[in-house]
Amino acid sequence: MPAWDDRRFVSPTLDPRAPDPHRQTLQLDTALQLLKASGQAGPDGEPGSDRWLQGLIDALVDLSSRDALTGLANRRSFELALTREIDRVARSGEPALLLVLDIDHFKRVNDTYGHASGDLVIRSVGRTLQDTVRPMDLVARVGGEEYAILLPNCPAAFGPQVAERIRACVAGTRVETPSGQTLGVTVSIGGAFAPQWVRTTPTLWLERADLQLYQAKDEGRDRCCLEPAAVSQVSAEEKGLLFATSQFQELL
Repeated sequence: MPAWDDRRFVSPTLDPRAPDPHRQTLQLDTALQLLKASGQAGPDGEPGSDRWLQGLIDALVDLSSRDALTGLANRRSFELALTREIDRVARSGEPALLLVLDIDHFKRVNDTYGHASGDLVIRSVGRTLQDTVRPMDLVARVGGEEYAILLPNCPAAFGPQVAERIRACVAGTRVETPSGQTLGVTVSIGGAFAPQWVRTTPTLWLERADLQLYQAKDEGRDRCCLEPAAVSQVSAEEKGLLFATSQFQELL
């Protein structure tokens, strides 16, 4: 049997000195235009190099995870973060708070001052939220005038204080419209804690927070309503998730 010859199985494209014919077919102009339109600088390194291509990929991934108007996390990336936090809480039992927020009477801003002013309000509230929370917290714009904030390791005793501080900071925000008017802004906030040691879902967690947001609106807006962690009920779906992979499944 002939001796093994590695040279017979080495592709010439693996040689870093050899040109890669596949790379020459890449159409990168659109990607670079997207980065330029978003205000981001181009990737570092020699164009076409591995470092340059990796920088381009990283920049596009970051761009796809952010809301174009505010620069905050978008709904898709926020839901991924919720899923990761649910896994962490289910394993560790540490508390986590989810807040959902709506800008009060936002339609009046658009109808009275125009959509350009509405965009200014949305961006201003987003900046205020980002400046108010901890670096470890995640703020996202999840709808037109809707935001959500994920606060890991936030004990139930601190939840109302955190939510009230956020509400007060937004209430102190002033927005200058293109026509020179100064607008005040308020938000309604609803919150719910992830059930500890139980695997929930992003949808169920958001639904609990939304119920509290509806209550805040019903009570007059510009206020916070949080679900007390002590009265959080584990739903049938969450029980199913808990026992689906449990050694106690055969006992159900």
